[in-house]
Amino acid sequence: MSKYTIGYDYGSLSVRALLVDLGTGEEICDSEYVYPHGVMEKELPDGTALGIDWALQHPQDYLDGFVDTTRAVLEKSGVDPQQVIGIGIDFTSCTILPTLKDGTPLCFLPEYQNQPHAYVKLWKHHAAQYCADILNDVAEKMDQPWLNLYGGKISCEWVVPKAMQIAKEAPDIYRATERIIEAGDWVIWMLCGKETRSACNAGYKALWHHKNGYPDKAFFKALDPLMENFVSEKLSEDIHPLGEKAGNLTPEMAKLTGLSTNTAVAVETVDAHASVPACTIADEGKMLMIMGTSTCHMLLSKTERGVPGTCGIVKDGIIPGFYGYEAGQSCVGDHFAWFVDRCLPADYYEAAKEKGLNIHQYLREKAQVLKPGESGLLALDWWNGVRSTLMDFDLSGLLLGMTLQTKPEEIYRALIEATAYGTRVIIEAFEAQDIAVNELYAAGGIANKDPMMMQIYADICGKTIHISGSGQSGALGSAIFAAAAAGSENGGFHTVEESAKRLGKLKDTVYQPVAENAAVYEKLYCEYKKLYHYFGRGENSVMKRLKDLKLQYAK
Repeated sequence: MSKYTIGYDYGSLSVRALLVDLGTGEEICDSEYVYPHGVMEKELPDGTALGIDWALQHPQDYLDGFVDTTRAVLEKSGVDPQQVIGIGIDFTSCTILPTLKDGTPLCFLPEYQNQPHAYVKLWKHHAAQYCADILNDVAEKMDQPWLNLYGGKISCEWVVPKAMQIAKEAPDIYRATERIIEAGDWVIWMLCGKETRSACNAGYKALWHHKNGYPDKAFFKALDPLMENFVSEKLSEDIHPLGEKAGNLTPEMAKLTGLSTNTAVAVETVDAHASVPACTIADEGKMLMIMGTSTCHMLLSKTERGVPGTCGIVKDGIIPGFYGYEAGQSCVGDHFAWFVDRCLPADYYEAAKEKGLNIHQYLREKAQVLKPGESGLLALDWWNGVRSTLMDFDLSGLLLGMTLQTKPEEIYRALIEATAYGTRVIIEAFEAQDIAVNELYAAGGIANKDPMMMQIYADICGKTIHISGSGQSGALGSAIFAAAAAGSENGGFHTVEESAKRLGKLKDTVYQPVAENAAVYEKLYCEYKKLYHYFGRGENSVMKRLKDLKLQYAK
């Protein structure tokens, strides 16, 4: 009798469930649930206004999405729920929420429903940048030993700056909060009835180390007196590795979904990390780019070594037996969406409609005939700030070289090229510390749908690129972790590596650098790096001064 697992990929706008046959590796069917509340960037459901750089979500959407997609894949497939031996989820990170001790989100309570700090702070909530600035200054002055493992700078997207923002701007809510938890860990809590923290989340996003634990009380007190006992009061030191079983589905959740209480629930993983085993990666030198609204870069090594500007290094944080390195770009798909939503003339939409193409397909068709450097344009990919390697979300985008003859497709291609230059900066940061990056792997919607973009990346980065064999690599990776959590005795697998070998997949498509293109891009990349340092390293802080003026008008 066949056995199955379900992997859930929680993204910024929706959750997708994927049912996988463990015997054949076949992806049987999937289902998507779009969050009704979406991303709240302007106001709460009751109309309460939000400030600049806020990005909130409603946790009820996560639970409703789990139930809806589970019931849908069971109905579509006709699979006996008793044959589903495990479930696993990945989640956007760092996405946090404040709760009570029993896991009840503060925003569920009537007295906090109009309080922004009671809601989920999505990964791209950047209003805590000033808290990150304070944290980095304090950590450097106190000579904190862990700072080097985070590239020398902590992002405002991580747990502690977001918690600091609550403490500083809404101390009453901070005091009422009994747990500050990653949304992915919270969903697992709701599924199996007990709080379980993932080593992946704790290590990459909450400053936890496998040997040394969290930073000490003196450090947190220096951030804000309210935070002196942050670890003991708001977090948990009960940390679990990936591939481990967090528990079984509760009777309530089993009833809501149709699954069995015998279904194993795997420890949650960060969305990007789940794609690593889905792409068959289980050794050194292979960097995976998970390309969507943003891009995360994952790399395995046997060595623990600080790499400036990266997001973290965690033992067993991706695949057991390796140090997992993470870096990232905070604006990729969002970059292109901004351009088509705000900058295209109406006749481009009309022409795309006449040809039966969506607007991105139409722009690619026009942009792919351009030669490297032909447009005379160069861009910085900072429309949503910079994650790696500058870790500064007060920086902003730049487009250079426009004339009255500049065409939309030229700008579109320049924005794509900018994201590839940003990836090359990350690769070079690893290589400068003797962490090998021999070849690239790509997953996500962009990797599977945009051959032009992948060729540009190969040309600019000078690396071979392999493509994920699954259009749902995150969900497939979650199903792989679920199979390991269920265990071989129940029809799953002994280890994550075995599960990845049996279920992971790649396409036959491989992109190789084209020497002629690479030669031109080498010249353009030199110019990009000059702009990168000039605007990003403090030589000209005009972007920060402009943002300060903007914030004055927002008050």
